[in-house]
Amino acid sequence: MWHAIKEHGSFDHLDSITTSACSEPGSSIGAAVAASVTLSPQATHSVTFSLAWACPEVKFPCGKIYHRRYTKFYGTDGDAAASLVHDAIMDHASWESQIEEWQRPILQDKRLPAWYKITLFNELYYLNAGGTIWTDGSPPIQSLASIEGRKFSLDMLNGDFENMSGIYARNNTAVDILDRMASILEKIHAPISSNSAFGTSLLQEEENIGQFLYLEGIEYCMWNTYDVHFYSSFSLIMLFPKLELSIQRDFAAAVMMHDPEKVQILHDGRWASRKVLGAVPHDLGLYDPWFKVNAYNLYNTDRWKDLNPKFVLQVYRDTVATGDKSFAQAVWPSVYMAMAYMDQFDKDKDGMIENEGFPDQTYDVWSVTGVSAYSGGLWVAALQAASAMAREVGDKSSEELFWNKYQKAKSVYEKLWNGSYFNYDNSGGKTSSSIQADQLAGQWYAKACGLMPIVDKEKAQSALERVFSFNVLKFKDGKRGAVNGMRPDGTVDMSAMQSREIWPGVTYSVAASMIQEGMVEIGFRTAQGIYDAAWSQEGLGYSFQTPEAWNNDDQYRSICYMRPLGIWAMQWAMSPPKLQKEPWTETNEDALIKHQASFSRVAKLLKLPEEERSKSFLRVIYEITCSRLRS
Repeated sequence: MWHAIKEHGSFDHLDSITTSACSEPGSSIGAAVAASVTLSPQATHSVTFSLAWACPEVKFPCGKIYHRRYTKFYGTDGDAAASLVHDAIMDHASWESQIEEWQRPILQDKRLPAWYKITLFNELYYLNAGGTIWTDGSPPIQSLASIEGRKFSLDMLNGDFENMSGIYARNNTAVDILDRMASILEKIHAPISSNSAFGTSLLQEEENIGQFLYLEGIEYCMWNTYDVHFYSSFSLIMLFPKLELSIQRDFAAAVMMHDPEKVQILHDGRWASRKVLGAVPHDLGLYDPWFKVNAYNLYNTDRWKDLNPKFVLQVYRDTVATGDKSFAQAVWPSVYMAMAYMDQFDKDKDGMIENEGFPDQTYDVWSVTGVSAYSGGLWVAALQAASAMAREVGDKSSEELFWNKYQKAKSVYEKLWNGSYFNYDNSGGKTSSSIQADQLAGQWYAKACGLMPIVDKEKAQSALERVFSFNVLKFKDGKRGAVNGMRPDGTVDMSAMQSREIWPGVTYSVAASMIQEGMVEIGFRTAQGIYDAAWSQEGLGYSFQTPEAWNNDDQYRSICYMRPLGIWAMQWAMSPPKLQKEPWTETNEDALIKHQASFSRVAKLLKLPEEERSKSFLRVIYEITCSRLRS
């Protein structure tokens, strides 16, 4: 039969085909569904068909098997297809009605161009098509005792972790974390431990919504790539907030994990630990997600400068967007640790982190040295977010500590200003004066979180106008989006593959930033270039497979990618949600001084070589124990 359709394009020639074998009596090799209706002239009738299949288990390359989310409602036996079909036939009209009700306010919003409404909803294809896995939230089907890889986390070693509401107002967060760090590193370096860390199902919310994974792209197979999720997460926090909090809890647990297994870095052939304590992982893995993070190994992402600030900004945004204080309490130690970890990258102790001369951020083939517009801005915004997060959990000393650090770093960041935009970096190199489309990522996120802007409005508008005039309009008449890098003379920055690329997700975020700064018209004109290239009939043909990038020659890279979900940041900017924030109050100066010393100690220990850490932590825990006995 299939040979006939391939040869003739129809089944009209089946009579000439000799069937090679008959089916066994009573066997079933196929099925068909048909419906008959009798119609009067000019009458219409609808017939509903439903197709469903039941695949209750998902198995990862490591061999671990998880149950999918739907098994919570339909069971795990694999015979749920009939029930799924039944419910789809009975309820599809209600589902469609709810979808229409959800879409209607946006479709009727006269502020929004027609192309934008189309693209906004259609970019959501990736939440389904991006290799999505949604588990029931339970551990792997195998018993934990049968899993070879042990897991170590600051959370699981302290039974009272989930009941810590208010503890930070009474105790020193740094001391509590040092206590945990000492315990964890003793166990990690013990002979019985293996080279992995424990992360899945930690920091679990009261309502177990399950755990959610989606690929960075169908060509870049890593789960929940975090530097990219930074852009795409607006779609989840706006539409599926509980799933967003679940992802953030998984990363909060991963911050507190240490995995000393050595992996080879492709860039230089050196070996590095898979994941060090305090670093936000690049991704949640591939071979064994949640257990073996960081499938990415082009560079050592423990030294990336954007991952930790992005984590702090996202969890603060999600806290004030949902008002979930239990979430804030659960992730606060991870926020504190992530900020302390970054202290090692402030080489000259001026409050600002410095990039280290390699692509140590999401632009991972575009090198940057010294203070940079992108990573530096994210750091400034993250310091303010950490201060605000401390306020949410009642940690007054940390609130003041991070606020002081924010003001110090902000003054350094402003030195990148050249009169019309923020320089790419301050190294004085040949690309230092390049105009980066994403230069105000920190400003964009700060304002999206309801924080104070990190740069003056006049400077922000000037920088975005320069991006629009150069990166957008001087590149193919504004019909392709914002090219990542432009030179002050109006030519494309050709120093790296990524500097001459257009990233749809970044263009959407730049447009969102423009909208936040009151530049609504040019924001939509900037984003329309992505519609023109990817979605319009005259474009490049990327509908429902928007790539990570296309370059100045219209060559695409990484088809079907996560980052374009960032268009929902534009909707966030157009219709900002009501954020639930705690008011600011004064802090005791003596407590701040003591806390500064504790924070410095945590930061110092985190940057020690691994072989020195366990001994140092043992000394610290001895001092803490003696101090507590004396008190």
